[in-house]
Amino acid sequence: MKLSFAFLFLPVVFLPVVASAAIWPEAIGPFHRTSAGPVKLADKAVWDEYGLKDSETATYENGTVRFTATAYHLQDSTSCMGAFDWQRPAKSTPAKAANLAAETSDSLLLVHGNYLLSFEGHKPTTEELGAAIQSLLNVDTTSLPALPGFFPSQNLVPNSERYIIGPAGLEKFAPGIPPSVAGFHFGAEAQTGTFHGPKGDITLAIFNYPTPQIAMQKAGEFEKLAGSMVKRSGPLVAVAQSSGDADFAEKLLSGVRYRAAVTRDEYVPTRRDNIGNLLLNAFILIGILLAFSVVSGLALGGYRALARRGRKGEEGDALITLRLGQ
Repeated sequence: MKLSFAFLFLPVVFLPVVASAAIWPEAIGPFHRTSAGPVKLADKAVWDEYGLKDSETATYENGTVRFTATAYHLQDSTSCMGAFDWQRPAKSTPAKAANLAAETSDSLLLVHGNYLLSFEGHKPTTEELGAAIQSLLNVDTTSLPALPGFFPSQNLVPNSERYIIGPAGLEKFAPGIPPSVAGFHFGAEAQTGTFHGPKGDITLAIFNYPTPQIAMQKAGEFEKLAGSMVKRSGPLVAVAQSSGDADFAEKLLSGVRYRAAVTRDEYVPTRRDNIGNLLLNAFILIGILLAFSVVSGLALGGYRALARRGRKGEEGDALITLRLGQ
């Protein structure tokens, strides 16, 4: 009974060890990890809204070169895209390390599935980055939302985009819009950005709703906000806070057009689907079996021949017969 009782507590004993498993590997290329720990988070409500599961910052060293790597493990790729827009340095430029990546002279920020990875002090090479990504667990590979594709690009302030999925993000990135008007309980998501206008900057927010009917209902509520101009296009509702420049706000809204796109999953043929490869493999298998049969027959025949020679005066491999007909 005591042994059984002890085994009941084994999962509890090992649970903290599993929970504290490191995100970063012991080594990235020639760099070795010297320290690791949790990330000190600011705006925890926004991180919680993005579904932050775990985070870790680690220090790596190789001689005199030292850099810091920080990883955020979020709930899905959409939340990770939102965190990328938020954490991206204002003066960064796009990088080729990933589809969503930004860099400065000594830093790199990128998205890999539902992981946001930051490197400061050293930009890893392709091989080093591959070693770091290979250690990541439970990577989400779902496609990113289409909403950023409807966002105008002309006069957009670089790196000012923010992707919002709930009230906490709305309060931080677009405080002029009440959460009750946005209606996130309908499943809405939003993209915001700042645009340079002749009379000052204008904030544009585009909300995406599940159906055009919901968008039509919410557009009427957005129109009641002071200093805002609203346009609905399909399930999208665009809100421009004009700040006294109605002409430029109107120009921004005219660039928001919903374009429905139908996508379907297509099966990608592999070599196994090629009938020619199937026949070729069948003949290869037949050849292997024939060769095995010939070799086995020769080996057996040779063995029996040697056995006859070793039995002088005796008939090799004599058989016992029953003369039942006599």
